[in-house]
Amino acid sequence: MKIPTNHFKQGLQANQTLYGLWLGLGETFSAEICAGADFDWLLIDSEHGPNDLRSILAQLQAIAPYASQAVVRPPQGDHVLIKQLLETGVQTLLIPMVDTAEQAEGLVKAMRYPPAGIRGVGSALARASRWGRIDDYAAQADREMCLLVQVETKCGYENLEAILAVEGVDGVFFGSADLAASYGYLGQSTHPEIVAAIEVGLRKVRAAGKAGGVLCSDKALNARYIDAGARFVAVGVDALLLAGATTELLRSYRAESGGAGVASSY
Repeated sequence: MKIPTNHFKQGLQANQTLYGLWLGLGETFSAEICAGADFDWLLIDSEHGPNDLRSILAQLQAIAPYASQAVVRPPQGDHVLIKQLLETGVQTLLIPMVDTAEQAEGLVKAMRYPPAGIRGVGSALARASRWGRIDDYAAQADREMCLLVQVETKCGYENLEAILAVEGVDGVFFGSADLAASYGYLGQSTHPEIVAAIEVGLRKVRAAGKAGGVLCSDKALNARYIDAGARFVAVGVDALLLAGATTELLRSYRAESGGAGVASSY
């Protein structure tokens, strides 16, 4: 059995623009529905979404038959949690709140086997190696790992060049909401100063030969970010899409009935 190819990583290395969707519902059914849309990548979020190791595993299994590549965001860059996620078969991680090059270096090591890193050697027990069925998994795994780090604080932004200099960091994601809050613009992720800072940051990432990423549902703003160098672009969030669609559905009916509630047909 061959090790799965990380097509997401390959796409970034080929300078493709990869469109993704955020999965925050923590449900296999909705994850599979979204996978059927053929987004390039789907982000399983356990920083702000109600996900744990088992629910992440279930969603990985639901997404696996489809072309969409799974990316997982853990709640923090803990090397023990990273080890567990890699053992479930995750090949791409997006780590939040990376502020320094030292943090980034530690994350690179957590995703690699010795002597290049500190990842524990025990994949024969894990889904990652298909329980030992992938030939020489440990010798091949490192090349398929993709590390994306989130720069989303003033400190992280000021250390961007040092973070980009860390070998093994494949991409930098700019978290606009937290970045805005860090600069005193809480709740203003599209403030002109923040948008401009992200554009500058994306150009620096591109100049360093790495991939930049954003989460933004504004099509015009995404065009600006892509022009600045963004290559992995999340264009929506499952929970917000559901909330928006259901609110609009009810609004349309109430508008037609003059705002009155709809009587039950049961």
